[in-house]
Amino acid sequence: MPIDKELLDILACPKCKGDIYLTQDGNGLICKVCRLMYEIKDDIPVMLIDEAIKLDENLKPTKAS
Repeated sequence: MPIDKELLDILACPKCKGDIYLTQDGNGLICKVCRLMYEIKDDIPVMLIDEAIKLDENLKPTKAS
């Protein structure tokens, strides 16, 4: 089940408070400013900075993740 548009509209990056975007595959939320991806597990976004996946300049997961 995809994330509800209304929920996506009110969610923000917990680090910078900026906008977040759904990944193409629908499995995560991306902050383009912080270059972090927050995974969606069991239809629930995990909005914890410590569990976010770091992304490179092309918004792809870094090898250290």
